[in-house]
Amino acid sequence: MAATVAGNALEFYDFVTYAFFAVYIGRTFFPATDALTTLLLSVAVFGVGFVSRPLGGVLIGAYADRVGRRPAMLLTIALITVGTLGLAITPGYAQIGVAAPVIVVLCRLVQGLALGGEVGPSTAFLIEAAPPGRRGLFGSWQLGSQGLATLVAGLLGMGLSASLSQEQLQSWGWRLPFALGLLLIPLAIYLRRAMPETQQQHAEVSNASWANLRRHGRLILLAMLVVLGGTVATYVSNYMTTFAITTLQLPATTAMAATVIVGLMTFVFALLGGWLCDRWGRKALMIWPRLLASLIAYPAFLWMAERGDAIALLITSALLAALGALSGAASLVAIPELLPGRIRALGMSVIYAVGVAIFGGSTQFVITWLIAVSGSAAAPALYLTATGLLAVLGMALMPEGRGRKLEH
Repeated sequence: MAATVAGNALEFYDFVTYAFFAVYIGRTFFPATDALTTLLLSVAVFGVGFVSRPLGGVLIGAYADRVGRRPAMLLTIALITVGTLGLAITPGYAQIGVAAPVIVVLCRLVQGLALGGEVGPSTAFLIEAAPPGRRGLFGSWQLGSQGLATLVAGLLGMGLSASLSQEQLQSWGWRLPFALGLLLIPLAIYLRRAMPETQQQHAEVSNASWANLRRHGRLILLAMLVVLGGTVATYVSNYMTTFAITTLQLPATTAMAATVIVGLMTFVFALLGGWLCDRWGRKALMIWPRLLASLIAYPAFLWMAERGDAIALLITSALLAALGALSGAASLVAIPELLPGRIRALGMSVIYAVGVAIFGGSTQFVITWLIAVSGSAAAPALYLTATGLLAVLGMALMPEGRGRKLEH
């Protein structure tokens, strides 16, 4: 459990740290004539990290089903190390010109490849290692570790914003969180090398796997709708720091506090959601929090935009993150436990990576553009509501997974 959670948290920490420092990264690598273009370029490159996720999901997910969960998770740690190292040490546009944004794009592609291959094997491992009746709680650590990553990144961002000047943050301060992540990666590798294996090796996971995936085509399509709602909600929450700086015009320290709140709420309510779905069932915990979040998103954003202060920012961020975590934790348990073990890592990887690549990678660009063209700070809520309701439809049509014996 510790090995899975530590590695998963580190990989998400390295990936989402980019989002929290998007303003500074944009100015370093994508200088433009106006601030909006620089920000759009920066969040577009954040989205590039999602392009390679499906490839990572297919290749590493199939590898995990064929060879085992542990080797696959060691591979993803190695890949995330390469991508993060590149981001941490690449000079800016002013030093090396167009090579700087090219290197950053390549690093984001490698990070996306790693994360696309991480979620399937790690989620499969968590529910396969769980004792009877506790798959929900064990599986919820997948989302809980993502919340932990966000919390740590946010605390670091707050500390740096409070202790460094804007010039220092822009010059070199934003690189420090990436460097810290690199220092912790050897610990994650050490832990994962000692992991047990939860799945038998299958030498011929190829054509049979794709045939098996086709047989579960309806479930996979419904699961992609579920992931769509969860990933848009996640990346709207992660955008709150950039939103607070660029739209609400709040200080960087206050903006980073929103990230801390999102991370804390995700961590706590993901584990609560996992515990509750072991008692009440997956579907109830999937549907009702997501439906409530979809319905209150627009009035919450309107209220936050009208007040424009830290209290409104933190309350809105906390509420949406808590509801999203309750629903998301149950969803990330329900999907893999409905798949047979021979394709569990591959199926989960494909569902998650494709859903997140299409909608997670575009979310921050879309909402930045919506705010710009509409002139309304509440515009992101409309996108959040529409995708949330689509996810609820997918959840309602999925079968209930609690109490099912895992298929091996």
